[in-house]
Amino acid sequence: MKILIVSATFSEVKALVDQLELIEKKDNFLSRFKQDNNKEIDVLVTGVGIASTAYQLGKFLAINNYDFAFNFGIAGAFDKSLNIGDVVNVDSDIISELGAENGTSFLKFDELNLGQSSIEKTLWKVKNDNNICNVVLQKLPKVKGITVNTVHGNIDSINKIKQLFNPDIETMEGAAFLQICIAEKIKCAQICSVSNYVEERNTGNWNIQLAIETLNETAMRIINSL
Repeated sequence: MKILIVSATFSEVKALVDQLELIEKKDNFLSRFKQDNNKEIDVLVTGVGIASTAYQLGKFLAINNYDFAFNFGIAGAFDKSLNIGDVVNVDSDIISELGAENGTSFLKFDELNLGQSSIEKTLWKVKNDNNICNVVLQKLPKVKGITVNTVHGNIDSINKIKQLFNPDIETMEGAAFLQICIAEKIKCAQICSVSNYVEERNTGNWNIQLAIETLNETAMRIINSL
């Protein structure tokens, strides 16, 4: 069984990786591990953001095949019913900034009438219909995400994005991961732990340590149950 784990930063998956047996470090981005005798696990650290995730993931999937792919990371939550440290399964995602300004309003990508093909539409939003059948995953709340280049920290922009997309969480990589894995027909899951609420930026209200702890605990349970 070949498994790919994708994370923007190494710190988000370090606790998980520490429980695996290192086979080799390919380069600064990719390391290969094993668990037991039947699971080969590649850990790809892409760097932060849509572009770096798309580039690194696309490059490695061009020369490697996997049975399952997971994106593990932390996220900000719009939905206040989610608690800091809660782990969720993002089953739909969207690049929310892809569109056009029209005076004081914002036109979504599908409102631009660019003669969109089915390929162009998938570059904007994605629904994960290629999810992994797994007992641990099935118990996680399913949420709707947005993927951004600029995380929200202004009340006006937060209210606007809620009106436009009504998201549950936001990340800086998720949609790129899902789009590429689904295009390559790899069973995949985007798993996030809530580190903060999306509000005026106040890092004192964040709990990244807790989010990483619950993320890695859940990630290990998922891997063990495959």
